[in-house]
Amino acid sequence: MVLSMMQPEYEERDPRYHTRRVRNMFSDLIDHLRKDVTIVNDPKVKAMHEVTAEVLRGLQKAYEDYEQGAEEAWRH
Repeated sequence: MVLSMMQPEYEERDPRYHTRRVRNMFSDLIDHLRKDVTIVNDPKVKAMHEVTAEVLRGLQKAYEDYEQGAEEAWRH
């Protein structure tokens, strides 16, 4: 798990510490799923992996928005 030098580090008690960790796990899983799509021959598995990667990317974006306070729902 490599963090950009631009990303702030958070204390363990800060919720963003945990959202960052989950986001990074999503990234690892997304990368794994997309790599598998290039390896497997079963079109159903390819489709399932692509859909799963897209859903995880949506969740990852929600976590990013929370960390940045980018959505109104996360500001209260």
